[in-house]
Amino acid sequence: MSLVLAVNAGSSSLKISLFRRTTDDAANPALLLSSSTSSIFAPPTKFKFSFVAPQHRSLNEVVDSIHNHASAFTHFLDRLKEEASVDPMDIKHIAHRVVHGGDYISPVIISEESYHHIKRLSDLAPLHNGSALSVIKSAIRALPHAKSIAFFDSAFHKDLPTHVATYAINQQVAQERGLKKYGFHGLSYAFILRAVAAHLNKAPDTLNIIALHIGSGASMCAIRNGQSIDTSMGLTPLSGLPGATRAGDIDASLIFHYTSRSPARMSHDPSISKEVKVTEAEDILNFKSGWKALTGTADFKEITENADTSTLSDVTMTRTADPNTLAFRIMLDRILHFAGAYHLALHGDVDALVFAGGVGERSAELRRAVGEAAACLGFAGIDEAKNSQVNDDEGIIVDIGSGDGKKRMLVCHTDEQLEMARECSLANEFWV
Repeated sequence: MSLVLAVNAGSSSLKISLFRRTTDDAANPALLLSSSTSSIFAPPTKFKFSFVAPQHRSLNEVVDSIHNHASAFTHFLDRLKEEASVDPMDIKHIAHRVVHGGDYISPVIISEESYHHIKRLSDLAPLHNGSALSVIKSAIRALPHAKSIAFFDSAFHKDLPTHVATYAINQQVAQERGLKKYGFHGLSYAFILRAVAAHLNKAPDTLNIIALHIGSGASMCAIRNGQSIDTSMGLTPLSGLPGATRAGDIDASLIFHYTSRSPARMSHDPSISKEVKVTEAEDILNFKSGWKALTGTADFKEITENADTSTLSDVTMTRTADPNTLAFRIMLDRILHFAGAYHLALHGDVDALVFAGGVGERSAELRRAVGEAAACLGFAGIDEAKNSQVNDDEGIIVDIGSGDGKKRMLVCHTDEQLEMARECSLANEFWV
């Protein structure tokens, strides 16, 4: 038996799926079981373990022994042996999601060289690359016979047009240091592309979509003829849309004024200025900003429940608006900013606007608000019944539009683990 373990390490979570590969249907690896570990750094840590086959029991437990990603992976292997009776020798490959691949534009087998290459990029993806590396190290130690393979989120955007990927800075410095737009959430966008193409009965290389992966980390992507032509994240996942703890796009000089010793005013007076190190700036903008900085919670569902979404069409808004409404409207404003730009980049030839990710798939309110604004561009109106029942639909793609034949409004239940397993299964060079 040939098994593929697909591992997706988040900033404080770990999702793992086990697939069976068959040579006669390599494009469709079969899911056997899945697990998720959440709140790794904010106990109590919760562990879920479930099988596709109904005869097995599912687990939903609080685990005190999990204190980092490595121990979460170890706990999964223990449960795999106890509950599934899986022979570790049957696991031939371990596919690891790695956010930032730098110049790596295709999956690579982990070697000493590739491991250190990914490690050097950790500063550019501080919420993810480090956790992925700790799981990779644990996997190699626990399953030395299996090939650990890195699949990169940035690879999907490898063909970005030069003028899109280039920053308006000294190009000698930029090229020497690899300072350009890379883009992320690529495994999700690859899955979305295939799923939407199948749903619309179109070849992937003829598809034009605006895709939104909205979760704790949020981004958007313009896809023309099956290729990424622009995306909201850049050199790092920090730019673009705000996230749970990321600031998103800001004026680059803001951080210096934010950390100034003078809280009352902005100033270039050297006597009150403060030297801001890169690590401090990135800590503030990656970990101490976003929805949580605005509202006190990183839970977008909680924000939406407490926000006033009844007056979104009102472009005027007082400064005394409550923080939840403010956070919701900021998120909506930034999404519409990129949606409009990408609609122009695609010359209005758009098959669908697609929502994905934890927030994109679960927030009917955000989808409704985006849909109301996007209607002026010719997108189908939102069908309230369909929009409110997305979570009850077992299909990969859910059409939430009114069905009037205009540009589609879709929700995609994206699956980065399945995308990795599929790519791994199809890559013949990994199976020789």
